[in-house]
Amino acid sequence: MIPRHLLTLADLSPAQINRVLSHALTLKNQSQPWLQHVASAKSTKKLRLPSQSLFLKTVALLFSKRSTRTRVAAETSASMLGGQALFLGVDDIQLGVNESMRDSARVIGGMCQGIFARVGDHSDIEELAAHSPVPVLNALSSLWHPTQVLADLLTLHELAAGARPDWRAPTPAAPSPPTPGLRTRNPFAGLAPLRPLTIAYVGDPANVLHDMLVAYPRLGHTMRVASPPAYRAPAAVWDRLAELGIADAIHWTADPAEAVQGADIVVTDTWISMGQEAEKAERLRAFEGYQITEALCANAAPNWAFMHCLPRKPNEVDDEVFYGPRSIVFPVSDNRKWTIMALFDLLFGRWDLYGENSNWVAPQSADKAN
Repeated sequence: MIPRHLLTLADLSPAQINRVLSHALTLKNQSQPWLQHVASAKSTKKLRLPSQSLFLKTVALLFSKRSTRTRVAAETSASMLGGQALFLGVDDIQLGVNESMRDSARVIGGMCQGIFARVGDHSDIEELAAHSPVPVLNALSSLWHPTQVLADLLTLHELAAGARPDWRAPTPAAPSPPTPGLRTRNPFAGLAPLRPLTIAYVGDPANVLHDMLVAYPRLGHTMRVASPPAYRAPAAVWDRLAELGIADAIHWTADPAEAVQGADIVVTDTWISMGQEAEKAERLRAFEGYQITEALCANAAPNWAFMHCLPRKPNEVDDEVFYGPRSIVFPVSDNRKWTIMALFDLLFGRWDLYGENSNWVAPQSADKAN
């Protein structure tokens, strides 16, 4: 069987994105009682195990960039699914030193059942995927960061179900067209449907934003971006937006106050990514005035919320917002585990992320959903 890979959320339809989110929520609800049962003194006899699709299987964590959330989420997810995560850092293997990316992909894929790769240039993960005999999942590249945006989305759905009922749609969100040849259950099963939200991204356009751009508009949300004129998404991202037919849906401005006008969610990211340290002084000058504060967001929606993928620096967002009641940063961080676990289960364990081996597909209309 030819492996399928996931390099960006542009590879998934809106229905497939919602399938991953629904599966992540299911795995979270199944797993948490097991993780908490010792403290609560409850018997495990009546608890249902989460999927054990990685039993006796190994996922290679091929990381050329350091990580906290992604590595911890990956290692704990593999364990919960009954498998093992094998961390392979830049100092551990021959990759890029005495062995080509092509040869490394074949060697690692010959012994492991999946590759979770956190790389520098996006061409590296494209080469891995081109030559790997097993599925490759993008843990981060210069262009894309799909697992982060999935965690953001899962958190928004959870808040709509509980703490933020004003975000919940009164009826299920409109489904995407069905995939030919497959029959279905409801892709929103367990997820509180979101009403259309306005999301403002303020700061340096980078991999997290790029996956937001290819995901949020297709899910019915409005994207606004504020960045200096010299800092815009690269051509490769605009090409994907054009392919998806949503390039004209992105509102871009150099004025942060304009971007956050009426925003339900305000997002920023690091202004200085790994490998850009030499540009620090120049970037700090360019992004002066872009720090997220209550004052900057005075014209946002009254109950706006704040997201950041971490790690955070104070020049990007002040303490009042980052540690205040608007921040949903740490619930998003927690959900990195469950969305990565869902991807590991579907992509590495079942080889079924895209629905080839299941009866699943989005319903043609919400009122026909099972």
